[in-house]
Amino acid sequence: MSDDSIFLDVLKQNWGYDSFRGIQLDIIRDIHAGRDVLGLMPTGGGKSITFQVPALLGKGLCLVISPLISLMKDQVEHLRERSIRAAAIYSGMDLRDIQTVLYNAAYGAYELLYISPERLTSEPFLKVLRHLQLSFVVVDEAHCISQWGYDFRPSYLNITSVREVHPSVPILALTATATPRVVDDICYRLGFRDNSVVHRMSFARDNLAYVVRKTEDKLTELLHILRSVSGSAVVYVRNRQQTREVAKLLRDNGMSAHFYHAGINNADRDVRQLAWKSGETRVMVATNAFGMGIDKPDVRLVVHLDLPDSLEAYFQEAGRAGRDGQKAYAVLLHNSRDSQTLLRRIADAFPPLDTIRRVYASLAYYYEVAQGSGFGLTREFQIDDFCRAYKFFPTIVLSALKILTRAGYIYYRENDDATSRLTFISSRERLYGYNFTEIEEQIIEALMRNHTGLFSDYVPVDEAAIARAAGVRQEYVYPTLKGLTHQRIIHYIPRRLVPRITFTTRRLPESELVFTPEVYADRRRDFEERIGAMVAYANSADQCRSRVLLAYFGETESKDCGQCDVCLAHRHDNVSDAALRERLLQLFADGKWHSPASLKLSNVPTESLKQMLQRLSDEGLLQFSGRGFRLNKAGK
Repeated sequence: MSDDSIFLDVLKQNWGYDSFRGIQLDIIRDIHAGRDVLGLMPTGGGKSITFQVPALLGKGLCLVISPLISLMKDQVEHLRERSIRAAAIYSGMDLRDIQTVLYNAAYGAYELLYISPERLTSEPFLKVLRHLQLSFVVVDEAHCISQWGYDFRPSYLNITSVREVHPSVPILALTATATPRVVDDICYRLGFRDNSVVHRMSFARDNLAYVVRKTEDKLTELLHILRSVSGSAVVYVRNRQQTREVAKLLRDNGMSAHFYHAGINNADRDVRQLAWKSGETRVMVATNAFGMGIDKPDVRLVVHLDLPDSLEAYFQEAGRAGRDGQKAYAVLLHNSRDSQTLLRRIADAFPPLDTIRRVYASLAYYYEVAQGSGFGLTREFQIDDFCRAYKFFPTIVLSALKILTRAGYIYYRENDDATSRLTFISSRERLYGYNFTEIEEQIIEALMRNHTGLFSDYVPVDEAAIARAAGVRQEYVYPTLKGLTHQRIIHYIPRRLVPRITFTTRRLPESELVFTPEVYADRRRDFEERIGAMVAYANSADQCRSRVLLAYFGETESKDCGQCDVCLAHRHDNVSDAALRERLLQLFADGKWHSPASLKLSNVPTESLKQMLQRLSDEGLLQFSGRGFRLNKAGK
């Protein structure tokens, strides 16, 4: 075993902590010793420390694979503040900047390099990969590599290319949500060797109260909850339209709220995230596109207005509350229609195979791709236009595209992040005649200092890089660039999320498309099971919420949490039982017969009353006849 003092010294020197938490040290020991490691750590468990500490002790580069651009940027910035050599490559970067980072990485300039899984297929990266001296590889959000994970992403399968080039380099996989089946699949997909280990940290959250509240008026209940629980909050809804409507409702009722979904541009996204993280905005109303990689420890409340598709998704989203260890609430609002609505998602997510084949054929007609051709063809995809042309519902088309992607016939990227672009309209000489504000002047100087060709053509730009070069806060960059555009100084085109489709094989006749059980039938059955577990969780009221969630992830030895709605109801029932028993015995102390109709006690449900009467009769304390109940003098 390694001398733990070296790990503690690195931790203290760079982060100021005196000790590790949970399973952090166990993971660090094993990855430093060269073993493949899977770490199961709940949200807020301190995943980043498990690879950043050994990265500073290893010989070579720690390659971190993550799908979260915001996480990459934040972690690189924080590491650099600690004088740790780190860099990231992500969509939207200038090609020259990417090449510079790769060149520096090959020559040992960094201790950590963050990349997205999509980058693993790019030619520039693959050329450099063989020349990188890697200490170990980190796979964040590792459940995304599993076909049975709730958030499977085909791009994660590219990670095996790193193991093929560097077979002896250890892999550290990290995730906050994995069932036992997904754990096994992660290890298999990543090619874990015989000396691999799995470290599990309990997913129990002692400070987080899970609540399911049944109500037919969710919006009124939401307002009541937000007024009852102070502090930062996230409200999750099913679709983009709801994010706007609910955020407006909250603002109309005097609460500061923003909405967030995958369709807003990156500049707006950054501004809204910063406003929420800083506390300027209290409530973020969002789809499930919000949350991963958002490091805000003091969220006091997470509310779901709709049932998520799985307990994995619910657990991860709910777990964003209370990461500071203080009391927090995860509330699921549920009505009589929700379960049926969720069950209908099965047919939407897995349309009939004939329908999937028709979508494929229609894509070929849409892009005028002849049979036997089209390999490698990439086009932007306008789903509304496609659905109008071929009479499809959008939800069916999206599901069909995902299944076709999984089957390997196309590659559908729902949110391909196009780069922001910018050019100067004003000439260089005329710039000196304008009366710019201080921030405008700083940003213009940063642009001219760090980019060439701005006065002759559109040049890719990155808003975060502009902010760093100009020495201003990032949220000021977007409105400043828009303002300079209105003044006709520059023309700024913000990055936008553009769906794209690539034909990954030549076009086949739809009758020749093959969908293996792993692509369709097995995954449909798995989806049905996950939805069934989510519906059961929402409708059950007889077992501790925390125990249900922990058992789903393989922790079967947990105890009642004592703070969820079920535990509180049981506690109330126990007190009520004792009080009800005493009230009835006092009532029957007169020795008279009491008809059931006359036994109407205030604040006592009829069913509870019946159960207590039956219990007292079974114990021989009450006597029953056609006249009703009375005290059993013989048994008294």
